[in-house]
Amino acid sequence: MEFETVIGLEVHVQLSTKSKIFCNASAAYGGEPNEYIDPVTLGLPGALPVTNRRAVEFAIMLGLATHCEIRRFNRFARKHYFYPDLPKGYQISQFDEPICERGHVDFYMGETKRTVGLKRIHMEEDAGKNIHDSRTAASLVDLNRAGVPLLEIVSEPEIRSPAEAAAYLRAVRQLVRYLEVSDGNMEEGSLRCDANISLRPVGELKFGTRTEIKNLNSFKFVERALEYEIARQYAILKAGNQVVQQTLLFDSEAGTTRPMRSKEESADYRYFPDPDLPPVIVEESWVHDVKGRLPRLPAEWANELVSEHGLSLYDATVLTAERAFVEYYHQVVAACGNSKAACNWVTSEFFGALNKAGLDLSQTPVKAVDLGELIKLVDDETISGKMAKSVFEEMFATSKPPSTIVQEKGLKQLSNDDDILAVIRKEFDSNPGQLAGYLGGNDRLHGFFVGLVMKATGGSANPKKVNDLIRQEATARKSA
Repeated sequence: MEFETVIGLEVHVQLSTKSKIFCNASAAYGGEPNEYIDPVTLGLPGALPVTNRRAVEFAIMLGLATHCEIRRFNRFARKHYFYPDLPKGYQISQFDEPICERGHVDFYMGETKRTVGLKRIHMEEDAGKNIHDSRTAASLVDLNRAGVPLLEIVSEPEIRSPAEAAAYLRAVRQLVRYLEVSDGNMEEGSLRCDANISLRPVGELKFGTRTEIKNLNSFKFVERALEYEIARQYAILKAGNQVVQQTLLFDSEAGTTRPMRSKEESADYRYFPDPDLPPVIVEESWVHDVKGRLPRLPAEWANELVSEHGLSLYDATVLTAERAFVEYYHQVVAACGNSKAACNWVTSEFFGALNKAGLDLSQTPVKAVDLGELIKLVDDETISGKMAKSVFEEMFATSKPPSTIVQEKGLKQLSNDDDILAVIRKEFDSNPGQLAGYLGGNDRLHGFFVGLVMKATGGSANPKKVNDLIRQEATARKSA
């Protein structure tokens, strides 16, 4: 019997607000242990939460960007469980009345567009962090993260492979970064996910028994964890046994999953509306205001790059991976007027240099307008493409504009026909044996003469003109 993989992801996005979701304590990353705490964070008696308006606005933004319905009346609930990093004994979350419902996320697998539905996006607070110190055999608790605002994005179980799960997660990260509601830093825990996975016979509509893999914090780990869990469940089912519903952790070193606890259902958390927090009423005017302030989203940028700039879908996808990339590209195009050349330079030379230097775009030594000017110098034949690469390396090392480097190094391309012809005639006359062979039909000697001319001009001659003028002069001599 063959089986179909069924995957759903619960993605937790830490919001980039200055303060926590229900109090004024700082939501900054880092700090000394337990530096960013207050009575609300600690759950002290009499401390009352107040909802962070900015966090609600970020939820509306993401809901609109993912085509969700924005619930006009929604409220917070208490999700009860006991754990040392949760001082109150419950987490403030949303249950049956989340702020966003029934949306979808689009992304590409190669050239194929995929759409995964969303059940909901809801607001909640993060828990603290347990630190297990092997030196002292003690467990410590840091509550700096407790109360930091989160959005949980719950997909429909419509993902069918580990690679598709990673692509979906990349699309979610891309969206939250475009919207600037989160930095999406997976290493710092700003974006992490839980993966629900089950197998069922092909053609079966009923879902199989699912397991949940908790706290995956990289695209690679998502793929590896799911690949292992698919193989594990497949072996169990092929042997005629039943998969046990449970929560798992992924051991990245061993590449395996291991049980953490039995899988809970919603009833286990004893949800009920939080009596300390009033319902959140989202007026139509608020939604309209937020919608008017949404930035252009990746799909809009990509469609424009393909339809108006003539780029391939692949190149458009690369350039729209980050909002800063596509904005930089447009500045380059504005400076040079050559969309395709700008794409080639940005995605190859420029991105390659950044990666090699270990820099991100905010640290680039090359301004977009200067890269555009460099492309223009090639287009108007002031310098050759080979010279341009040398100039670019100098630009990256010094931050100087290309015109300054060209002038300082005397790199101006030789493009005058008469000047190039003079060099060609000299090389023809200096190499009579090779010239006779070339005029006799040995086309391989064409490259020999191109090399001589380029060497004689210090590489400054326009290569296209050199090729054309050598053929022109050879034809003239044959006819003489």
